[in-house]
Amino acid sequence: MKTSIALAAAALIGCTGAAVAADRIKIAYIDPLSGGNAAVGEISLNTARFAAEQINAAGGVNGKKLQIVPFDNKGTPEETLVQAQKAADMGIRFVMQGSGSGAGSALNEWVRKYNGDNSGKEILYLNYGAADPALTNAKCNFWHFRWDVGNDVRMAAITSFIKARPAIKKVYLINQDYSFGQSVQTLARAMLKDARPDIAIVGDELHPVVKITDFSPYIAKIKASGADTVITGNWGPDFSLLLKAASDAGLSVNWLTYYAGAVGGPTAIRQSGLADHVFQFSEGVANAAPAAAQGFETDFRAKLGVGLFYPRQVNELRMIAAAATAAKSEEPKVIAAQMEDMKFATFDGGEAYMRKDDHQFFQDVYISSFGPLGANDKFDEEHTGWGWKLVDTVKKESTVLPTTCKMERPAAS
Repeated sequence: MKTSIALAAAALIGCTGAAVAADRIKIAYIDPLSGGNAAVGEISLNTARFAAEQINAAGGVNGKKLQIVPFDNKGTPEETLVQAQKAADMGIRFVMQGSGSGAGSALNEWVRKYNGDNSGKEILYLNYGAADPALTNAKCNFWHFRWDVGNDVRMAAITSFIKARPAIKKVYLINQDYSFGQSVQTLARAMLKDARPDIAIVGDELHPVVKITDFSPYIAKIKASGADTVITGNWGPDFSLLLKAASDAGLSVNWLTYYAGAVGGPTAIRQSGLADHVFQFSEGVANAAPAAAQGFETDFRAKLGVGLFYPRQVNELRMIAAAATAAKSEEPKVIAAQMEDMKFATFDGGEAYMRKDDHQFFQDVYISSFGPLGANDKFDEEHTGWGWKLVDTVKKESTVLPTTCKMERPAAS
């Protein structure tokens, strides 16, 4: 009797578990949750979870709830592939990644091969931060979509900014030595030559990723070069430690950055005393955002204690939800087709779209500087008393660059 009751209970638990699983759309989050970039990974994980909670509270997706499932790739391409396979073995059909183009490139190729070998079980790669231009050019993939501003697009905005400022005469380049940093280097050299052929590039450095603890030798070179402006794609500890060394050396230049707003960056800028000398080219500025976005930001900060570094993650999850709802499907291939050329109202205002040709998201790019808050600014960063302030907006029409992508699409079912 006891045995039959136990078996019945086990069967009931099994059925309940299956029902709960069927009520979820799982998204594997594959990014560093240990190692040098763990703080960045944890914040973006919490951002994805918060955005998913908001979507779930509004009714979810086709009556189902989004569930973000974390996987630690330790910041390496090799571990990214191990974790991607684990997610696939669990039956997860969507993977989210964004910290590092090296990991992103590896994941992109893994997804391409996996989907070719597993018809009917395809996985969609949702990219919120791997900005290497190759991902939407030579390595483009039907199963990959990018919501971050492309590296080439962001550099076009940076060089446009420089073109309008004749006081900038000497530029120093310093970047991380991997695919993303190398592309920042290459793009800066090419685009600066076109925009301002009179500018002198007085230094060009590549350094190991998250391995330098003392950037003072690099700062000494920048100081000796006479540069008035530094362009860097550095992020995470590599940006914070770079600014700390600059502060210690008394280096006062303009910094044109991709990701200065990421964890630790604002504190490093504040401690350096470089008010309104550090500029970020990003997809949003909290202090200039619409009321709805500022309401989201307020709730986000109250719960997590940090600012929203990645509005693009909100755009990403909201757009996936909208596409699945419009298509009345949770199948990756159907959602992917729905998103091609799909128009979308962004978190920070303005209409954007996902280009069908290469699956690059195009939206306005916002230029902001970091310094003391103005009278109408609501948000400081990392409790520094300083915040990001809008300097200019590059409209999306000016960010659209050609692509060499030759998209191979799957056969219709």
